Amino acid sequence: MWCRDVLYARILGEGTGPRLMKSVLILGLLLISAGLGCSGHSSHQPVTLTYLDVEWDTPDNMPALAQDLQDFTQETGIRVQRLPRPDGSLNQLALWRELLQKGPAAPDVVSIDVIWSGELDQYLVDLKPYFAEQLSKEDPAVGASYTVDGNISAIPHHAYVGVLFYRPDLLRRYGYPEPPKTWNQLETMAARIQAGERARGDKDFWGYVWQGGLDEDLACNALEWQMSDGGGRIIEDDRTITVNNQRAMKAWQRAARWVGSISPPGVVAFGKWDAQNVWGAGKAAFLRSWEGDYGLIHRGWPLSGSPAVRLSELGVTSVPGGRAGRASTLGGNGLAISRTSVHRREALELVRFLIRRDAQEMRAPGHPEPRDLSLYELPRIFKVYPELAKSKEPGARLVARPSVPAGARYEDVTKAYIGAVHSVLTGEKIPSAAAADLEKELVAITDFRTSLPRIN
Repeated sequence: MWCRDVLYARILGEGTGPRLMKSVLILGLLLISAGLGCSGHSSHQPVTLTYLDVEWDTPDNMPALAQDLQDFTQETGIRVQRLPRPDGSLNQLALWRELLQKGPAAPDVVSIDVIWSGELDQYLVDLKPYFAEQLSKEDPAVGASYTVDGNISAIPHHAYVGVLFYRPDLLRRYGYPEPPKTWNQLETMAARIQAGERARGDKDFWGYVWQGGLDEDLACNALEWQMSDGGGRIIEDDRTITVNNQRAMKAWQRAARWVGSISPPGVVAFGKWDAQNVWGAGKAAFLRSWEGDYGLIHRGWPLSGSPAVRLSELGVTSVPGGRAGRASTLGGNGLAISRTSVHRREALELVRFLIRRDAQEMRAPGHPEPRDLSLYELPRIFKVYPELAKSKEPGARLVARPSVPAGARYEDVTKAYIGAVHSVLTGEKIPSAAAADLEKELVAITDFRTSLPRIN
């Protein structure tokens, strides 16, 4: 599909940033015209795969992956064109769906968010016959997130989980030997550190920053709040709606109490980078963020984006918990192949290569240890540097968002959930009204029955 490659090259030339969404619209129109006038590859031309990458920000943002793609081309002769994406999970999903509907003009390989399997499964190859050995080694919670009606829509690539970043220097200054394990401890420690730092002259210092805006990050935060108190997973695996319960309501109300006290009033509009920027400027003691196997190996964006915080003064631990323990939301992405790709064999080669390359990095002897990180009771998925954790107690359990039971309706489900939680954070609704209204809305969206969450 020479013409398709030219069109993607044109869109790549637009770069990222303010012009990206305009470019996305142009790409949609160009793809339509491409279907009317493009001819196929000459048999003498090397194959070029198009790779729609959910982790792509700028060509230099993840140099290790760029090098991997170059190595793949050198090894196989197959070229790879890596495509950009917009910011925001919901914007990305809309673009992925639009492009995968383009038939042979669709990208060959796509990395999909862990919550997109139910929405995109109809466009993707079932990879179970090709990766049985790889799948047998995956964490059950990770593998299940890419399984739809027995089909494997993607092979897990990079797993990310919710974590708490903290400042070991500030914990020492205020006499805390370890980071908080519970939400109550977090509140107490954040309030004390915030008051102390402001008394020392840093008037705009905050105890805790997180993502409270109308985006998927809020769904991840809120799920951790309520799951850690036994408030259910919104929709359970048996397709029952369990969100209207007292434990979920109390968890939302607790978070609303943080707004303007230990967290900035504007946290209800914060996205990922807003919270990151406050933390990176040295203006917060704790940050709820993401970390993963890839991030620990390569010292991911939370570290490189924190110029005001010395690397020797960074810590990572599990998200705090409540009466039901600690819960970390599962994030990350998997590698999938379009059903309409005319280069399926080459696409499978690329997926195998990327999975193999990551496995080699994880097992590499003598890999430098992250001595600039203070690791403490990490979630169980982390197997990279277990000897550096300062406690043998288990960290948080992984919690998957209800994207598989909700299936193609997950986008509507998560928008409803985000809106309900946000209304409590802003004081627009009291928790009981928000939960009751959300339950009705979810029943209308899914036609599932309601019940109470099972208390572990």
